[in-house]
Amino acid sequence: MDEGCSTCCDILIAILLPPLGVFLKYGCMMEFWICLLLTILGYIPGIIYALCVLA
Repeated sequence: MDEGCSTCCDILIAILLPPLGVFLKYGCMMEFWICLLLTILGYIPGIIYALCVLA
């Protein structure tokens, strides 16, 4: 049950601030930097990438 709530919170954070959601799960690894770059280039691609990585 706790894992479901955690996933829901991760997805909510990923929609609001995509790099933060990826950072909380993976830390400062390559996934975070890709998400940050995509978010800077366009907010929607950052959200899509974050959701794909977290799901």
